Amino acid sequence: MTRHCVSFGHCCTHQKSHTAVVALKGSTLNDLSSRVRENSEDDAVAVRSYNFIYALGTVSKFVLAIGLAAPGAAANDPALDYGFESTSTSGEKVVVEKDDGAKLTVVCFLGAECPMARIYGPRLSELAGEFSVNGVRVIGVNSNRQDSMAKIRAYVDELSVSFPVIHDRGNVIADRYAATRTPEVFLLDEQLQLQYHGRIDDQYAPGINRAAPTQQYLRVAIEQLLAGKHVSTPKTTALGCFIGKVDSRSQHEIVRNDITYSRHVTRVLQKHCVECHRAGEIGPFVMDSYDQVAGWADTMLETVDNGRMPPWHADPNHGSFANARDMSEADKEILHDWVAGGLKQGDEAELPKPIEHVQGWQLERQPDLMVEMRNRPFVVKKAGVVEYQYFVVDPQFEEDKWITGAQVIPGSRAVVHHAIVFVRPPDGARFRGVGWLTAYVPGQRLVPLPTGHGRKIPAGSKLVFQMHYTPNGAEQKDTTKIGLLFGEDKDMTHEVFTVVGIEQEFEIKPHASAHTVTVKVPRLPEHGHLLAVTPHMHYRGKSFRLLTGSDSPQKLLSVPNYDFNWQHSYEFMEPIPAANLDELRFEATFDNSSDNPFNPDPSEFVFWGDQTWEEMAVAFFAVSVPRIKPRTTSVRTEQSDATADSDRQKQIDAYVARFFNKMDANGDGHVVKDEASIFVRHFGRFGRYDTNADGRATKDEIRELAAVAVGSASRTVV
Repeated sequence: MTRHCVSFGHCCTHQKSHTAVVALKGSTLNDLSSRVRENSEDDAVAVRSYNFIYALGTVSKFVLAIGLAAPGAAANDPALDYGFESTSTSGEKVVVEKDDGAKLTVVCFLGAECPMARIYGPRLSELAGEFSVNGVRVIGVNSNRQDSMAKIRAYVDELSVSFPVIHDRGNVIADRYAATRTPEVFLLDEQLQLQYHGRIDDQYAPGINRAAPTQQYLRVAIEQLLAGKHVSTPKTTALGCFIGKVDSRSQHEIVRNDITYSRHVTRVLQKHCVECHRAGEIGPFVMDSYDQVAGWADTMLETVDNGRMPPWHADPNHGSFANARDMSEADKEILHDWVAGGLKQGDEAELPKPIEHVQGWQLERQPDLMVEMRNRPFVVKKAGVVEYQYFVVDPQFEEDKWITGAQVIPGSRAVVHHAIVFVRPPDGARFRGVGWLTAYVPGQRLVPLPTGHGRKIPAGSKLVFQMHYTPNGAEQKDTTKIGLLFGEDKDMTHEVFTVVGIEQEFEIKPHASAHTVTVKVPRLPEHGHLLAVTPHMHYRGKSFRLLTGSDSPQKLLSVPNYDFNWQHSYEFMEPIPAANLDELRFEATFDNSSDNPFNPDPSEFVFWGDQTWEEMAVAFFAVSVPRIKPRTTSVRTEQSDATADSDRQKQIDAYVARFFNKMDANGDGHVVKDEASIFVRHFGRFGRYDTNADGRATKDEIRELAAVAVGSASRTVV
């Protein structure tokens, strides 16, 4: 059996291939086909989606293409009655009827916990305030079965919503409007004729957070109507969470099965979801009760089917990873069957025992040192894009430290999307690798280092926190910290450090949909093991492949749909001996086309750069090496020694040439710190190049570094 899936990285743009969920009442395939023929060509995907569900024997909620309004919701349809009367959360009477004094009425369906509804609530308040003098009013409607009046009031208070919001119990108003999403807006004129329906603007979508909108659909529609003009774009596709409607299907529409929330669904959620979807974590809603989960069932299934949840992007056909978060087909089937079977609750006596999640620290013992990113909170604004933040802190290490365990602990899990902590060694210190210490990604499982393994931090080093925040509609304060476990020098058998594969010389042409940059990874230590890899690109990153071997390349890792929003570290189930890795390289592919919803500007040439609107082709590789290297013997000849020395010198010369081509901006034969990239400046690598700490890196210094990096040939002859 196949299931309709869309990659997370591009699911929000390829709307024609995206399955959505809308209630059907007694519909058959022929019914739907006739409806589609009456609508636009784009709507034809509904039949394909219906066929997919129908093949499962499921005539349920999962049929129309994403965000398409149900039949009858077309603009200017006089047959529809959009009037209603209700009471707001503050007790105010709300009446929507013809000629009631409002020139225009905006009805927006909202959800108390839906991330997009939280982001757009304040924006609607701004529009309401701006256009109120023109006779425009805004009314919010919450039709979610899982949102109590208390939740809705908290939403209004926390986000300072200025317009009335009503609780639509039993989704009566949502059904009348054929609304399916939050947020979803309906713009009505004085006669309650629908003039615009769809999105507020295009700044936000599931997985997409632009710096500013490029299309302000609702604002433009209001302005055009106030000016006596026709609305130029009367309909757009509403994106966001599905409204958690009360299930109104008849018995003959429900598939008979024995799947229940209590016995089956809760166990799937505990395995894959609850670690993030619980109080205080980054999941936008908690999965702690039947009513909650039933209300979110449609959205939950959509995000699972299109691969957005659980967040994991490695192709299961290549590599085995200790921290994998993929959901099995059997577990997905349980969720599908539960919805198809009518969302049965089951016997509460069959509920599993709640998991006792560890709050905060998760490693085997309490930390020896806890270091905050700074001595005051960072304020995360309520909306918009927050550029990467960097915080440098001095842990006051007066002697070298071996780190056997490290964990980043977010201060505000609701907005910390990910964090990486690097080591910045003092200039001139002997230090291996690029300084990666540890990282935090919501829900990513910590894999402890093997016994005897540790990362060595030189005395006098500083820690650099790289923070990525995602606003959630309300201002938040964050003070993230890192906990460290120390080890004794005598107990350390292996040193762990991180090497980087990087390519800065590339040019991505405008509108290129698949520009691939191939990067050769520096030679790993002879007796080392590869533990993990972390790819890094920006918004145009499309896919990533890690390869070894030349004649018959082997894929060690394939990320077919790279997502900048999830900075995963892929930790191999079994460390890979460096001796088994021949011509290790990776391919980073970029999408600079308009089909990429994250793309800042498809018309631009794109080069290496530190900003997210530029690009990077980088991967970090965690490596372990024994502190006492095994003795190796080999039979060598004078001729083979000479060949090895010649090859080694060529590698050294190439290393020096590459360094100065990339770093020596003014071509004066040496590199000062200001010429180095932000990668080198932020993470303390310049001291590695400037070995005499005189403020500049010379060719002699780089040649010495290259000689160490290339390594010397073994000359043991037996």
